[in-house]
Amino acid sequence: MAQAVIRGNAQSAPSLEQAFLAADVGGTHARIGLVSPRPDGRRPVTVLEYRRYACAEWPSLTAVLKDFVTQLSVGTHVEQCAVASAGYVLGDAIVNDNLPWPVSIRDIRETLGIASLAVINDFEAVAYATQFMTHADTTAVIETTAPQVAGPVLVMGPGTGLGSAVLLPGKPHATVLATEAGQVALAPGNELEIEILRWLARERAHVSFEHALSGPGLLNLYHAICALRGASAALRFPAEITRHALERTDAAAVEALNVFCGLLGSFVGDLVLLYGARGGVYLAGGILPQIRDLLLTSTFAERFFNKGVMRPFLQQVPVRLMEHGQLGVIGAAGLYLDGQHAH
Repeated sequence: MAQAVIRGNAQSAPSLEQAFLAADVGGTHARIGLVSPRPDGRRPVTVLEYRRYACAEWPSLTAVLKDFVTQLSVGTHVEQCAVASAGYVLGDAIVNDNLPWPVSIRDIRETLGIASLAVINDFEAVAYATQFMTHADTTAVIETTAPQVAGPVLVMGPGTGLGSAVLLPGKPHATVLATEAGQVALAPGNELEIEILRWLARERAHVSFEHALSGPGLLNLYHAICALRGASAALRFPAEITRHALERTDAAAVEALNVFCGLLGSFVGDLVLLYGARGGVYLAGGILPQIRDLLLTSTFAERFFNKGVMRPFLQQVPVRLMEHGQLGVIGAAGLYLDGQHAH
């Protein structure tokens, strides 16, 4: 099913000759837009039409893109496409274990008649798009009275996986560093987290932060806590854990989500120090907007600041929560227009 259909107005029509597809593809949703370059520079593109698809309801990304093109309200043949996705390109395929199906670049190009297709890291695209956000588009998680300074901006967040990228301001345009920070080894910060790490390590040689800070990771935390507390693990899906934790109807779910927020604060603080992210932090992903109120009252901030002599540095770094929305689509389009990532 496609959701959130948005169509531009008549003022967008003169740009149709330059219009192209931009897609933001995650493990749960694919967000597709028909976009056109903007001459005013406030954003790289105007989103003419936009739909969100539930990936599990479609057999392939090609089918999603074909449906989007078929339903366009404007008559135009699109020959260019920018796809933002987690994973990496290997030959003809986008390799990503979190996607519900394999993605063939050749199949997309041949089926849709695409002459130029770019593949961009999903969080690289989101990070690029943060340049065009205002504070009104976000929620403050950690505020600071220090003056805003130019510097690297960290963008990260848990969803089906754990994505992370760094925006490096510059002229004529910013540069984005795509990272695999989610694969860094999980670092526990207290006795309970040590026990959880020990439990997770029984089944894998490498326990990453993604094994705790993602939808599947939240499920891992829940099962670990149930095992450690001698409780029955009655919940089977991350959304169930989140719901029961927010409603406070399952003690293990409450504890799992609290551990989740604490670990997240510690990890974000580490990444700020690693990248020197003086420009601030944007938290994204599919999970955090759903638990916003709990995140704001959790140990996230306490763990974020708990970096010894670096606490004063971290106290100058704002952290804000943002809704994903069209950001990946806008970022993918902007990076494509910068002349990068063609295949």
